[in-house]
Amino acid sequence: MTNVVEQPSTIDDSGITKKGLPQGTVGVLGALVIGLSCCAPAYTLTAAVGPAASEVGVQTPAIFLMGFIPMFLVALGYRALNDSMPDSGTSFTWGTRAFGPWIGWMGGWGLIAATVLVLSNLAGIAVEFLYLALSIMFNNPSIAELSDNVGINIATCLGFMAMATVISYRGMTSTKIFQYVTVAFQMAVLVWFIVAMFIGAADPKNTESIPVDISWFNPLEVSSFGVFSAGIAVSIFVYWGWDTVLTMNEETKESKGRFSTASKAATILIIMLVVLYVTLATAAVSFAGVGDGPTGLGNPKIAENVFAALAHPVMGGAAIFLAFAVLLSSVASIQSTAVSPARTLLAMAHYKALPPQLAKIHPRFKSPHVALLVSSAVASVFYAIMRVVSEDALWDTILSLGMMVCFYYGVTALASVAYFRKTAFSSWKDALAKIILPGIGGVILFITFIQTTIDSMQPSFGSGKEVFGVGLVFVLGMTVILAGIVTMIVQSRIRPDFFKGKILKRGTHKAGDK
Repeated sequence: MTNVVEQPSTIDDSGITKKGLPQGTVGVLGALVIGLSCCAPAYTLTAAVGPAASEVGVQTPAIFLMGFIPMFLVALGYRALNDSMPDSGTSFTWGTRAFGPWIGWMGGWGLIAATVLVLSNLAGIAVEFLYLALSIMFNNPSIAELSDNVGINIATCLGFMAMATVISYRGMTSTKIFQYVTVAFQMAVLVWFIVAMFIGAADPKNTESIPVDISWFNPLEVSSFGVFSAGIAVSIFVYWGWDTVLTMNEETKESKGRFSTASKAATILIIMLVVLYVTLATAAVSFAGVGDGPTGLGNPKIAENVFAALAHPVMGGAAIFLAFAVLLSSVASIQSTAVSPARTLLAMAHYKALPPQLAKIHPRFKSPHVALLVSSAVASVFYAIMRVVSEDALWDTILSLGMMVCFYYGVTALASVAYFRKTAFSSWKDALAKIILPGIGGVILFITFIQTTIDSMQPSFGSGKEVFGVGLVFVLGMTVILAGIVTMIVQSRIRPDFFKGKILKRGTHKAGDK
């Protein structure tokens, strides 16, 4: 039997309250592991290294460094807001406090739309690598082709979604155990892969290899604004997901230091990711080169899945471990990514911005089980429908979500500026960390949002599909945004108290507050 957790008394005059999530179940290591899993380095890198190298060649490490900059600037704003107002609603809650209910609601919608729909893409990747790994294991290439069968593909995908939902349903303790195992394996294989590529690059028999040069890491060598924008776009998918750590901030253990447990984990995660991504990009460029040979990173035939092309040349008979690493990376990311939208839906329902049923907490597992089931069901149905309609349409939808990611990251970064504007300038450190740097990051992301929106109107953007001469990516992106606006207007009529500012109150940071 389930129950709706009643809204307790407010923590302060802001309206922020607890939601019945279990406290003290996740430490820094646990949050860090779940964050790594959500970012899915193995899955992300196999899809990102090729396009980045095709765009900028040997400057690929610099592109990952450039992409890190706005993410780091935004992370500073996230950390400041989280330490002051820890809440599972993150972008929704903070945007509402800083800018009011309408912008806050759309910030929450952007997070939910992006994470729910990307779940379907992760499940699709998991399906492909499952059958690829089995084909390697049994030395039967025809097994890999099973993922092309629509019925088998959808059934397997739904199986992955169901498994991930069951694990998340049982709460954060089950989540941690599952993630420790999958992340440990994934990271061990990636380190093995990186070391093997550096060794292979030094082999005189490897005629495609290029000696590492310091210029590879110089962002100034990336000369054009177009390439810079491409680097930011790549970073959206490469670094996206680190903020999942902060949606668990009501479930993390109390920290004895200056920053909260969730903020510490998020900061460590961002640093780990940039080191891992830049190192692997360097190793890949050095080993494979940027030409168009069988394993060259400039070869368009391998751009979508670099690891599949490099696995055997780099690791020989151990290539199956890399295939399993990408598979587990995708599967684990399905489960960990489900954490974020479920907790945002929980927060929005808790603050009376969505139906109250979504605020239910399971009496035994203490998980937001209704919100979790809803987000998983939507992702599953979406994948099944789009997979039947067109793989191109499915991929274009994922690309269009980049606009939503830029939007809700940007809203959150600028929320830090608006919320701390009256108190941060009492200290130059606070002014830098809470106002100036997050503000720069937010502006960069909104510029990227506008530029991506304009570019996506061209049919050549994405799969090349169009609707009445307008690119499908733009059409899908605008559909998601308009769906959010319509839903918000409907909810404002049904639940006016939130939209009148009676639940979460708009305000700024005051002297003496956290």
